[in-house]
Amino acid sequence: MSVAELIYDWNKVDPELHKPDRHIGFDDETLRDGLQSPSVSEPPVEKKIELLHLMDALGIDTADIGLPGAGGTHAASVELMAREIADKKLRIRPNCAARTHRNDIIPIVEISQRAGIPIEACTFIGSSPIRFYAEEWTLDKLLEMTEDAVTFAVKEGLPVMFVTEDTTRANPETIRALYTTAIRCGARAVCVCDTVGHATPDGAREVVKFVRGIIDEQGEKIRLDWHGHQDRGLGVINSIAAIAGGADQIHGSALGMGERVGNTPMDQLLVNLKLLGWIENDLIRLREYCDKAASACHWTIPLNYPVFGRDAFRTATGVHAAAVIKSYRKGDPELADLIYSGVPAGQFGLKQVIEVGPMSGKSNVIFWLESRGLEASEERVTRIYERAKQASAVLSEDELMALV
Repeated sequence: MSVAELIYDWNKVDPELHKPDRHIGFDDETLRDGLQSPSVSEPPVEKKIELLHLMDALGIDTADIGLPGAGGTHAASVELMAREIADKKLRIRPNCAARTHRNDIIPIVEISQRAGIPIEACTFIGSSPIRFYAEEWTLDKLLEMTEDAVTFAVKEGLPVMFVTEDTTRANPETIRALYTTAIRCGARAVCVCDTVGHATPDGAREVVKFVRGIIDEQGEKIRLDWHGHQDRGLGVINSIAAIAGGADQIHGSALGMGERVGNTPMDQLLVNLKLLGWIENDLIRLREYCDKAASACHWTIPLNYPVFGRDAFRTATGVHAAAVIKSYRKGDPELADLIYSGVPAGQFGLKQVIEVGPMSGKSNVIFWLESRGLEASEERVTRIYERAKQASAVLSEDELMALV
C-alpha cells in the first residue's frame, strides 16, 4: 500500500482551488524589495550573483535585480548582475523597478544596452484614494505620467510591466483607467500589488479577477502578476487565491524579507505550490537558497520557520518520535516523513530529527544511539533517559555523548 493511500486528503474534497491550466511563473524580489527591510544588510554583488544562480536553479522565472535609478554602487551592481545573466546564459530574466518617470527608466535602458540583454522595466505608480489624498495627486496627472513613461520605455526597446501600488485599496474606476492606458501604450505585463498587506484571500482573488477582465477587454496577450506582503500573515494564501483569480506570475522574496514584516516568502510559496501539484520545479536546493539569502543579508531564520527553520522536522516528544521511529523500522522513509508532518522533508533535501529531552520516551534514546552506531544497552539507555527526565530542555549532542 502506498503512503498516499494511507492519507485521506480533505484538501482535495471538492476543492474550490483547481490546478491552473497554464504556467505559473515566479518573480524573485529578494534583491530589490527584500533589501528594503530596515533590518537587512545589502550583500556584496558577489553574493547577489550567487543568489541569482540559485534562483535560476530553482526554476524562478524572473528576478528584480534592483532600482538603478537610485544610482551609485546599487546601480553598478544591477549592471554586473545583468551581465552575469547574459554571459552565463541563465534562464532567469532580469527586471528592474522604476518610478513611472523617464529619469528612472533611462538607467535601465543604458544598462540593458551595455549588457546586451532585455531588462523588463517595472514602472510603479500609486493607485489608492489614500495615496491620492496624501500626495495631492489627480488621476489625470497619473494617467499623463503613465502614458509618457510607458511609451518612452517601449520606444527604447524595453519590455514593460506596469505596476499599481496599493491596488487592493484602489477604486475600480482608477484601476481600469491606469491599466487601460498602460496596455494601450505598450505594457505587456501588469502587476496588482497588495503593498501594505491589506488583502484577505477573497479580496486578492476578486481584485485579480477584476484586472483579468480589464485585460480580456483589451484583446492583448498581457501577463498578470501579483505582488503580496505579509502584514496580516496572509502572503502565501493570498498568492494562491490570486492564482485562482487569474494571476500568471507571483512575486516573493527569500524568507519573506522586505518592508515592515516583509513580502510573500518565496520559499514557502514554492513549497505549497509543489505540494498542491501546481508546479514541477525541482526544489532540492531550496534550503541552500534560504541559507544563502540569510547569510548574505545578515538575516536570522526563526527556529520555528516552516520547512527551513531548525525545528521544522525536529521532535523530542515521545509519542511523536515513537511513530516516526516505527515508520523507519518498517524501512519506509516516506512514511516516516508524513506520519507526524504535513510536509515531506525528503522532498526538500531534509530529514526527520529525533532528539532526547524531558518529554521523550526510551525509544527516543534507543533511536538516537543506534542512528550514531552506538550500542543501546539497557544500562546506557536508562542513564540517558533518567537524565533527560530531569532536564529542562532537549539535551545537546555534547551532553548526550558525555552520558554515553
